[in-house]
Amino acid sequence: MNYTDVRRHWAERSGEYSPEYYAYYGPNEASEAVRDIVEQSLDRSASVLELGCSSGRHLSHLREHGFDDLTGIELNEDAIDVMAETYPDLATAGEFHVAPIEDVVTEFDDDAFDAVYSVETLQHLHPDVDWVYDELARITSDLLVTVENEEPSENATASEDGDASDADPAGPNGSNVSYVNGDFPLYHRDWNAIFTERGFVEIDVRSTKRDTVRAFRPASERPDR
Repeated sequence: MNYTDVRRHWAERSGEYSPEYYAYYGPNEASEAVRDIVEQSLDRSASVLELGCSSGRHLSHLREHGFDDLTGIELNEDAIDVMAETYPDLATAGEFHVAPIEDVVTEFDDDAFDAVYSVETLQHLHPDVDWVYDELARITSDLLVTVENEEPSENATASEDGDASDADPAGPNGSNVSYVNGDFPLYHRDWNAIFTERGFVEIDVRSTKRDTVRAFRPASERPDR
């Protein structure tokens, strides 16, 4: 898939892995990992941005634990309607941008958010927009969290968050690309390398059933400053 195909796929996604799908399952292990890291690192007045928030299950989990300065970016327009039905308080209180990540992040000020995080979203960004990582470093004031599938699995089976198979070499930083259910691409990247090269220090790493969770803080001196 090229860059345009990937964007179109997620903008029009329905059925499995759609906003309705994730709203049905609700908060999961990744939601709790994000909450735990954010709660340990910041107070509840922190401004938090989720990249690819879908119908809001992870942001809703943060809201239930006292965080209320919440922003999301989501490509699929249906997600906000699903959010309004499933998490109406979040839909009303939060700020949401319906557009590709790369079209939104450039509009934010430096250090715009205390925390920025992604749950299985950055792994779907096409290599043509790798410059987005520079923007994420620029807008993150205190904490950056990635929850991504870092290793391709040749024998993966369908699960709540998808099936990655048919891995082939591709992408930056020695990454591979696999295809979820033989359909859309998943780029397996070295997130530690990507963000430490941009002036961040890894402060936590842990695993969920299918993902690696990494937390980063800005170093005292950053190349984007």
